[in-house]
Amino acid sequence: MSIRFGYAINQWKPQFDDFVRREQHERALKTISIAGFEGVELSTGTGRWEPLGNPQQLAANFGSVDGFREFLDECAVSSVSSWFWNSQERSSEFLTGPLSPMEEADRPVMVERAAWYAEALARLGGSVLVVRPTPDAGDVPPLDDDAVARLAGCWEAVARATADHGIRTALHVDFLSALRRGDALDRLLDRTDADLVGLAVDTGELAVAGIDPVTVIKSHAERVWHVHLKDALAVDTAEEYLEPHAHWTVRVQGGVREVPRWFAEPGHEDGLVDSASVLQALVDSGYDGWVVVESDQSPHPATSALLAGYLVQRELAPIAGGSDPSAAAKPTHTASGRH
Repeated sequence: MSIRFGYAINQWKPQFDDFVRREQHERALKTISIAGFEGVELSTGTGRWEPLGNPQQLAANFGSVDGFREFLDECAVSSVSSWFWNSQERSSEFLTGPLSPMEEADRPVMVERAAWYAEALARLGGSVLVVRPTPDAGDVPPLDDDAVARLAGCWEAVARATADHGIRTALHVDFLSALRRGDALDRLLDRTDADLVGLAVDTGELAVAGIDPVTVIKSHAERVWHVHLKDALAVDTAEEYLEPHAHWTVRVQGGVREVPRWFAEPGHEDGLVDSASVLQALVDSGYDGWVVVESDQSPHPATSALLAGYLVQRELAPIAGGSDPSAAAKPTHTASGRH
């Protein structure tokens, strides 16, 4: 059993026209490396403002996908652990609009697009395509059996395409997801082939939704194929995730409480996630895969990466069975920093 630690690049891009220059990518990747992370997770995107967003843009900016792999080597990052793909974003490369996993007519294009990412991801040393499985809960009706069946058919088809390249497909549930409603997630997992479709546990997103990530890991141990580790700073107690267009009004603008920041690097002093318990649950379940650390909405991306790296090296890697480079000076507080 092996747990590997990576870091998500998404926090370096707060606006669509930020983080587009090669020197910015170099600084971020070297920061990730010096913080002790082995891999990096990319986020998909489209157009010239997303140089790391898809295979075509990688080729345009680095000569080829293999050229980007060489750039990673120069920055001492061993691989792209994963790619986060939201099919509901438009594509200027293919001149297509949003692709919905709930629309059967969109399925063939989604399968083709997933295979495109998976082929490149395999060349970059990755293992998981992390997908956003549904629209926001406030933008669709509650998921009935027919909707769940359509979702299951879509993601099984996508997973077969990625598996042809040795890449797994894992469903990422964020705090706005329609799968947060009732037992929708359990019903979708029951309808999908356990050998094809897995689950990406995001500790911060679940905590904001009022769901204990440790419970999810224990309940779905065999389906957990990927982990996003971040802290949560607030809980959606008013269920604002059910509001239309909640991505902008709730996630970005903070909802009626004007929450300034929903998420932080793991171990934040005001955080709600016990990272040590999460790692212990993964170890106890026999988890074998990436733990990708995030710090969405960080005002200081490099600082957050270094703080997270310190936490991983000093407290979390030893739990996972990794080396502890500073055992002699090991702190006595827990990973959450609150007990």
